[in-house]
Amino acid sequence: MRWENLTLESDHSRADTALFGADAVVTRTFDTPEFAGITFHEIRARSIINRVPGASRMPFEWTVNPYRGCSHACVYCFARKTHSYLDLDTGLGFDSQIVVKVNAPELLRRQLSSRRWLGDHIAMGTNVDCYQRAEGRYRLMPGILAALRDHANPYSILTKGTLILRDLDLLKQSSEVTDVGISVSVGFVDPELWRTVEPGTPAPERRLDVVRTLTEHGLGCGVLMAPVIPFLSDHPAQLRATVRAIAASGATSVTPLVLHLRPGAREWFMAWLGSHHPHLVRRYERLYADGAYAPKWYQRRITRQVHDLAQEYGIGPTRAGMTRRISEPAPTEPAMTEPTQLTLI
Repeated sequence: MRWENLTLESDHSRADTALFGADAVVTRTFDTPEFAGITFHEIRARSIINRVPGASRMPFEWTVNPYRGCSHACVYCFARKTHSYLDLDTGLGFDSQIVVKVNAPELLRRQLSSRRWLGDHIAMGTNVDCYQRAEGRYRLMPGILAALRDHANPYSILTKGTLILRDLDLLKQSSEVTDVGISVSVGFVDPELWRTVEPGTPAPERRLDVVRTLTEHGLGCGVLMAPVIPFLSDHPAQLRATVRAIAASGATSVTPLVLHLRPGAREWFMAWLGSHHPHLVRRYERLYADGAYAPKWYQRRITRQVHDLAQEYGIGPTRAGMTRRISEPAPTEPAMTEPTQLTLI
């Protein structure tokens, strides 16, 4: 693995500063059923707040990702390509070779304390899930959330994991001093599709239980209805069933996102499709002939259908969180320039 080539820049032609060196890597396996076949590479990262590339479509600029690779094993995961930067396989390797930034909490606290950090919003779970199975053992998120709370730094979390409920008290404490946004990803409620497409994730109904619990504790939670998978989860009856279940969970909002297939994810997904639904291969090749994204007409159709259903079932807009309440010292140094995140939706 070329750990030393994972650089601070998204442009991999530049290899001037490594995020961590090969001598800092400790590789472990655990003899427990939940981690069977999974290898963990523990590293001490040199930076944990990453800047989103300027060309990204995301509405935020900074992210924190304590893990690379994801045992959720979603066949469509856009982040698979990032494993190739480490000479790791983007298929099974992405699912089973997990990089753990074991010093993430202490490093984040130090970076948040810098006068160069201006308290911008930080998004988590946008690359791989920060509440994937590994978090149950490494427990990085409590320290991360505590650091964000103590600095009243606004943040958001996107997850498919139920483990977020372990940190309910920290989330509530954060919401008392800053903006906290929480979203759970539920693209569909079809149990057979879930078992084959997202084999390492909690079932959709368990994720919706997370939404329900967070809402009952006063933490508004939206649902990212993602991905809507063409010809497999986009039938009007399927969309209706999913939005109905989301509404019943008490979600504050629902946002549909059609499947996109970037390099790394595209090859793995198409291999899965050929194995499980070979009759759809040609339809996908035509639908995604122009690139990673489905045609605009298709995206608009799905968005319109979901929004109409959300209105029918009474899913309202997300409520604004509470405002940041601590005074920020005037910066005496230039604004922080941090590593560029390697990939994002």
